Amino acid sequence: MGRRAAFCARATGFRGRLTVTDTLFIMNINKHDQRVLHALAQGGLIHLERDAHGTVLAAHCLNRDGWTLSPFDIETFRRLKRRRLIASKGGGPYRITRQGLTAVRPQLDNR
Repeated sequence: MGRRAAFCARATGFRGRLTVTDTLFIMNINKHDQRVLHALAQGGLIHLERDAHGTVLAAHCLNRDGWTLSPFDIETFRRLKRRRLIASKGGGPYRITRQGLTAVRPQLDNR
């Protein structure tokens, strides 16, 4: 285990033995990304608007009640997708992945 992984493990309060796969899920996520991941963990989704050529014009994060999360933009979408915290299956809307569920900090209202 590298020094960075050991530091992250201590910072998150992890006790026990870390394996290589465990260290992949320890990452820093900013407050806005945390809010999006919490909404997705509770059953939300990300809907993309595309033009005729397939270029993404806008991204909207909807919670399970259908309300739009306002600080969500294309940059946040790209950041979450690059870290593989969200994914789309079968051409459907983007949803949180297993890795995203592991990365999000636990809250009382998460399901």
